Amino acid sequence: MTVSWRAYRSARRRSRQAWVLLAVLTLAAAGSAGWFFTAGQFAAAEPAIAGPSEAPVFDGTWMKPVVPVHTVPQGSALDALEGLPVKGRAPKDNYQREAFGQAWLDVDRNGCDTRNDILRRDLTAVGFTEGSKCRVASGAIQEPYTGKAVEFRRGAESSKEIQIDHVVALGDAWQKGAQGLNSQQRQSLANDPLNLIAADGPANQQKSASDAATWLPKNKNFRCHYVARQISVKASYELWVTQPEKDAMKRVLDSCPDQPTISAR
Repeated sequence: MTVSWRAYRSARRRSRQAWVLLAVLTLAAAGSAGWFFTAGQFAAAEPAIAGPSEAPVFDGTWMKPVVPVHTVPQGSALDALEGLPVKGRAPKDNYQREAFGQAWLDVDRNGCDTRNDILRRDLTAVGFTEGSKCRVASGAIQEPYTGKAVEFRRGAESSKEIQIDHVVALGDAWQKGAQGLNSQQRQSLANDPLNLIAADGPANQQKSASDAATWLPKNKNFRCHYVARQISVKASYELWVTQPEKDAMKRVLDSCPDQPTISAR
């Protein structure tokens, strides 16, 4: 009789455990179904960004090349990355934008300032302000960092929608070798078409002075070109990378090992 009672209690315990497990599985299934029919189905169906995979660099019909410290090494971006020194950041407390010269000079002496040169290079259907062959008033762009199609209109507020980004941010450059350049070389770095891209204003503000370890374009199709362009600029202006930055660049280039360096020639 004792054995039967123990068997009975054991059977009841197993039965309760089975019912608890069944209840948990039912609740989990209901939760998953609820997520799918509210947000999940839309997240699953969200398309990948189909933005551009590269950006313009140089148009020799009206732009003149800026003289860098060195020519960009030809070959793969991975090989060029291996050639960059790896060091820690130098102090930034003495950084001033003026160390790179006045913003948007006409460094190539083609008659137009750098900002308008880059807008003209990167936009399509470009319109100029009345009486000017330099001052860009309107245009369109398939913006590379977000992949969005953007209409540019010059104005006190609307101009902010498209900004000119330094691919290697000047603050980052200052901490990684630019302090050792002379004033003319820093001025070239700040105005070199290789280091400039017309970009989405909010994305540019979010990037700020970040390197590849802390910020990459949302448009993944563009990351190989973006990282190769950063490497090319750093090689051309004797700048270094930190170890986390190098690791981040290598992760990007692992998906495109044949990505070449980028040149403004």
